[in-house]
Amino acid sequence: MNQPPKDTAAEKEGLHPRNRHRGRYDFPALLRTAPELAKFVAPNEHGDDSIDFASPEAVKALNKALLKHFYGIQNWDIPAGYLAPPIPGRADYIHYLADLLAEMNDGVVPTGKRVRVLDVGTGANCIYPIIGHREYGWRFVGSDVDPVAVRVAKQIAASNPGLAGTVECRLQATSTDIFSGIVRGSELFDLTMCNPPFHASEAEAEAATRRKSQNLGTTGSSAAGPNFGGQSHELWYEGGEATFTWRMANESLMQRHNCLWFSTLISKKETLPGLYKTLQKLGAVDVRTIGMSQGQKVSRIVAWTFQDAEQQQQWRQRRWAASQPGGHPAKGAAAAPAIEPAAE
Repeated sequence: MNQPPKDTAAEKEGLHPRNRHRGRYDFPALLRTAPELAKFVAPNEHGDDSIDFASPEAVKALNKALLKHFYGIQNWDIPAGYLAPPIPGRADYIHYLADLLAEMNDGVVPTGKRVRVLDVGTGANCIYPIIGHREYGWRFVGSDVDPVAVRVAKQIAASNPGLAGTVECRLQATSTDIFSGIVRGSELFDLTMCNPPFHASEAEAEAATRRKSQNLGTTGSSAAGPNFGGQSHELWYEGGEATFTWRMANESLMQRHNCLWFSTLISKKETLPGLYKTLQKLGAVDVRTIGMSQGQKVSRIVAWTFQDAEQQQQWRQRRWAASQPGGHPAKGAAAAPAIEPAAE
């Protein structure tokens, strides 16, 4: 394995070229699609239409409008207090994974139901399956440790005709397990993805919320909670992101024949060395670090596979060769932050 790549200025560039949300929010268009958003829209200090991003209710309403306007999702709602994530960043993750598959498929993103993706910790919001299916036609299995999240995600998938039959939600019965109990027998996944909880404790998560509130100028207001919401299991995990991804890497070895590419978001730069070291010990053949950014927030995808180049091509031929009808050329990918192999 190669030494992990250093973070570069490319990580601070904008959203992926195929991301539908690269420009400013077009509130007049969103309001035509979702008039109910209007009560949350008002001019900001620059005189531009915006919402109060410190308000969970406003953020959820914006998400509803974006999902309806860009992805045709008519029915989407989540219980109070559950995570309503920023959609542009979620779309970026999907598009970079699409590039990863395109790289081994003659530059063409494989599309359609033959491509199967496992979303670990899908949450009540079901955002990754929605975007992945609407953009590329992929099928998804979403897993979560929270029965309420699984129930709500199932309702979202079932109540939108465009998603019915393409998203399956499974309950992870053992809270410490990642893939065990979810990947069944000989079933195959082309990709796995995850946005892990990155705080190490409830106290750390609360401290981060206070800092965010101070930055947003909402300290002491009724909106001083997490603006994107989140249950405890969505925000923190004992040992934090480093422990969670260590466990994920170790479990991935057991699923190396069932899954082509494993991946996870990494929020903290200091998590990377330990994860690289673990993957090297486990014998991962190829490890990639993909830089992403949205505004001032910089994060990374780490993706790895236990299959060598020959095995990857055999997988491709069995499941989705480049001649597959409807494949999408990975246009614009060259202008995005590079997908760099982690070198020895």
